[in-house]
Amino acid sequence: MKLKHIDHIGVIVNDLEAAKQFFIDLGFTVQGEAEEQSELLDKVIGIKGARSQIVFLEIPGGQTKLELTKFLNPSEKAEEQASVMYGHGYKHIALVVEDIAEIVKDLKAKGMDIFVDVYNYQNVYKLCYFRGPEGLLIELAEEL
Repeated sequence: MKLKHIDHIGVIVNDLEAAKQFFIDLGFTVQGEAEEQSELLDKVIGIKGARSQIVFLEIPGGQTKLELTKFLNPSEKAEEQASVMYGHGYKHIALVVEDIAEIVKDLKAKGMDIFVDVYNYQNVYKLCYFRGPEGLLIELAEEL
């Protein structure tokens, strides 16, 4: 098998508009939006009549893409998982940025929950961790 690259990361949310705006504010651009209802979605979700709204976002340069999904059927709200870094499974998205101090200043002004402020990690990166909407964990990294 020859692995090429990650195509996208899927994130399930309850408030699609808030999540979309959050990632736009971080610098992502919307590549497309759609409502999905198909035999394939039924198979993936495991129920007949599955339906979702999706937004595809991309970082400038196209290196990282996100697929935000809100399920319309099943219509129950997705259960938020504990927003802790030590839990099992995919836990955070790391974004390489320029001028982390300025970005963190803007995030603080917007009231984001920054739980690790800018931190020099072994003189290799400046790192910051914060929670976005619905407890999404985001790591910012500026290469030194």
